[in-house]
Amino acid sequence: MTTFTALTTLAGKDAAEALGEAMEVLWPEPTGVGVFEIEDGSGLWEVGGYFEAQPDDTELALLAAAYGARPFAVSEIPETDWVAKVRRELVPVAAGRFFVYGSHDADKVPEGCEPLLIEAAMAFGTGHHGTTLGCLRALDALATDGFVGHSVVDVGCGTAVLAMGAARIWPGTVLASDIDEVAVEVAEANVSANGLTGRVKCVEAAGFAHPDLAAAAPFDLVFANILKAPLIELAPEMARHLTPGGYAILSGILNEQADDVISEYMQNGIGLTKRQEIGEWTTLTLQKG
Repeated sequence: MTTFTALTTLAGKDAAEALGEAMEVLWPEPTGVGVFEIEDGSGLWEVGGYFEAQPDDTELALLAAAYGARPFAVSEIPETDWVAKVRRELVPVAAGRFFVYGSHDADKVPEGCEPLLIEAAMAFGTGHHGTTLGCLRALDALATDGFVGHSVVDVGCGTAVLAMGAARIWPGTVLASDIDEVAVEVAEANVSANGLTGRVKCVEAAGFAHPDLAAAAPFDLVFANILKAPLIELAPEMARHLTPGGYAILSGILNEQADDVISEYMQNGIGLTKRQEIGEWTTLTLQKG
């Protein structure tokens, strides 16, 4: 089935959310509407909808004008088996001792690595993105330097690839949390597929707000591969939930945003130990004093 997208940008969260709500009552009605902040420092928000029939150009133009948005860009998307497409295009990724692969590449897993099976699914974190790759490399570097994580949590876990990486190399239970129900379901499926049931526990939570995380705190390693704004908002909680000398591996940060994140964490007693850039993305390894 052919589907259509209609995308626009505008300034301000309130206006963007109001436009998103207004799109919900369009006819033909959208099958989904998304409102996202563009993390480039511009202050712009993207609003988009998916439609099973071509949306009305006049209605879209009126909505854009009413909310001060740019004209909608409407695109036709041909029917695609996206999972099959992703499987074809996602090649295995090596990150230090870790090897991230799909089941279609099981014959390519080398000897002596720590394998992490991740299927194409509706959650972020396959190892191909610079943020996930950077976090896996940072984890490998900590372990190579002799660090052993005894209490580890992956906040905003997506596929749970980082939590599973920690569980592969260290004993004990690793926690993985995500605010998105679908991501938690995907994470649990990946944990099972990797034979790590009982070693990685997945929960639905925002930040550290879950009884299981409260019971396990403080942590000596926290992963948070999310975005600049929630990372900055999380800094005080991170400081409260890290042990003295504990590490935080942070990503989802554009290179030009890294200094702002570092500054915020330094103000909360968590200093930079390593900074790496992969493409346009930065991964930070920080340590609580």
